Amino acid sequence: MKSMSLPLAVVFGALAALSLGSAQAADGYGTFSGQVVLDGEMPQLKPKVEIGSNAKDKQCCAVKDVLNDEMVVNKENKGVQNVFVFLKSKVAASDIHPDLKKSKEAKVVFDQKTCQFTPHALIVRLDQQVVVKSGDNISHNTHSYSIFNPGQNFIVGPNDRVGVEMPKFNLQERLPIEVKCDIHSWMRAWWLIVDHPYAVITDKDGKFKIENLPVGTHTFTIWHERVGYIEKTLDVKIEAGKTATAGKDGVVTFNVSQFEIKDDEKAAK
Repeated sequence: MKSMSLPLAVVFGALAALSLGSAQAADGYGTFSGQVVLDGEMPQLKPKVEIGSNAKDKQCCAVKDVLNDEMVVNKENKGVQNVFVFLKSKVAASDIHPDLKKSKEAKVVFDQKTCQFTPHALIVRLDQQVVVKSGDNISHNTHSYSIFNPGQNFIVGPNDRVGVEMPKFNLQERLPIEVKCDIHSWMRAWWLIVDHPYAVITDKDGKFKIENLPVGTHTFTIWHERVGYIEKTLDVKIEAGKTATAGKDGVVTFNVSQFEIKDDEKAAK
């Protein structure tokens, strides 16, 4: 019995230490959440391509309305979708939560259907690779306009469900980069390239949540493609096991005038 008691004690001791270590690690992280909401009435916008129009490759691109995906606002609560919320201040690799040190997905898919990119807004970590696919029966091209990484420009063939694997990004970008299809000028998307896991995109209600942030005061940026900076440097204090919220009562608002909507974008009344 003695020969077995020592190994068991060691095992149970190690498990206890591991459990304690995990609890201590959990105590060192918190959450940042909020909602981005429009102040003012959003006008009805024209589709980028109207059904039956004489658009380029109309047999694919004009079979239905291609809605304006640059300004997506929930009519019920005025939440703004596709807003980037990300950590601007530096975070040491050693401070990143253990569960987030590596991305869960090694590859992220960037697709296109009926001449529209999907998703419209995408976050890519440096340890991830973008695979560009197409569900259209025509050719598209993907043209990325990076600042700190080499730009890419290549053709994606009709109905390519295998996809084109892009080279991995090497450096973090300070802001989201634009991605276009030069063949179909209305096709645009935005990618945020980061070297950490603390970046999200608002959902259909304009809501966001960033979990497992290391404790301390961190600076965040809230950015939208048509507005630019909604918040350029938002300092947030993260406390262990708690949720910090953005703005007043967890809501960040900005005025509809900041969208800079042109007259020719507005639908006829």
